[in-house]
Amino acid sequence: MPAPAPLHSSLRRLRSAAVGALAMSLVTATTADAAGLIRDAETESLIRSYAKPIFDAAGLGAQAIDIHIVNDRAFNAFVIDGHNMFIHAGALMDAKTPNQIIGVIAHESGHITGGHLARLRNVVSRAKSAALMLQILGLATMAAGALAGAGGLGQIGMGAAYGGTDAAMRMVLAYRQDEESSADQAAVTFLNATKQSGRGLLETLEFMNSKLFGVQGINPYLQSHPLPPQRLAQLRDLVKASPYFNNVDPPELQFRHDLVKAKLSGFLDQPETVFNRYAQSDQTLPANYARAIATYRKSGVRVALPQLDALIAAKPDWPYFYEIKGQFQFESGNVAAAIPPLQQAVKLAPDEPLIRIMLAQALLAAPGHRTVEEAISNLRIALGRETTSAMGYRQLAAAYARKGESASPQARQQYLAQAELASAEAYFYEGQLKLAKQQAKRAKAGFVDGTPNWIRADDILAFELPTTN
Repeated sequence: MPAPAPLHSSLRRLRSAAVGALAMSLVTATTADAAGLIRDAETESLIRSYAKPIFDAAGLGAQAIDIHIVNDRAFNAFVIDGHNMFIHAGALMDAKTPNQIIGVIAHESGHITGGHLARLRNVVSRAKSAALMLQILGLATMAAGALAGAGGLGQIGMGAAYGGTDAAMRMVLAYRQDEESSADQAAVTFLNATKQSGRGLLETLEFMNSKLFGVQGINPYLQSHPLPPQRLAQLRDLVKASPYFNNVDPPELQFRHDLVKAKLSGFLDQPETVFNRYAQSDQTLPANYARAIATYRKSGVRVALPQLDALIAAKPDWPYFYEIKGQFQFESGNVAAAIPPLQQAVKLAPDEPLIRIMLAQALLAAPGHRTVEEAISNLRIALGRETTSAMGYRQLAAAYARKGESASPQARQQYLAQAELASAEAYFYEGQLKLAKQQAKRAKAGFVDGTPNWIRADDILAFELPTTN
């Protein structure tokens, strides 16, 4: 074995690696926090609003179901077990109304309550993190390096997140016809229980059925959710018989839906496409939102800043406008200018862990001991809710490394162990198990046997990725 590096060198190396990785990634707005996944506080808050009434009506409210956004432009959604649902970004971007996504969530919930969970799904569910699940499913296409710098910002590689050639993916999506009909009926039941229309689900399936695209000329959603004429006719009868068929989405929910669609388009589509879709003549907030993001990606923060400030002036209580302003300032190297809007975003949305993680990132890039303490405080709160955030753990590693640099030799050893454990957690939730175990081994040596940190490091060392065989 090579001789261990001096302690202070190890700390500096760990801090440098952690901060360097942070500076290359978007933490909140439309980023891949794990391979093939998009993380965004605003989008996830909206999806939770869609899902909660459905989950409660389905009796799933206590199951802690996580909905993950797959970084793919195709319209698709699927469940793999009773705790994880996946929705493609393309579904959110193509849906015209909240009700259309709510209908899809209700249908997928029907698969959960109906027990339509194959053996493979149960294997995948033991993978512990969404990144590892996607590895097993063959969906783990890493976001490309275009995340660095304003010019390439948000140009997340679409990849072949749905290919139709991967045996595991085909198996996990191999719903039977009777299961599909059962999930349709359950979906309408859940929608009726929440006094929502099934029109959105019907519109989605009718639209999908009229279009042929994707792998081998088949729509990806229909490839995983086949829709023969009889099933569509049965669903149409069920939906139109509902007393809530003519109910529409509340205006505020439609507004939030339009904002998220605009945001995703701003990040995932080419800027010129965004400018064409959201013409300058459209002065609604969603259109201004999309153009502000596209302007930043094309021309940088200086040109986009007036548009961002106009958004804030138009809706000063909306935390996500402050969040995105802080994010863009930080990514452009304006750390001091990034912190105040991020602090305001946290003030307006204290329960959004992803915003706290973004604020911590900016605080760690600023000089001074007090900013490190504020960063750790925010990270502890965030990771209490966002327990699988690789980015959060990576920043925590950087924060402990910073503290160790000015600590006494004895305290420095503890900070190093904590930094190494946080780094191990980050690698673990990214699906990089070899690196996670290397860091966990170093961390374990710095903790007292049997303590919570020692046990967590030991758990990472003992973990083995499930197989699909």
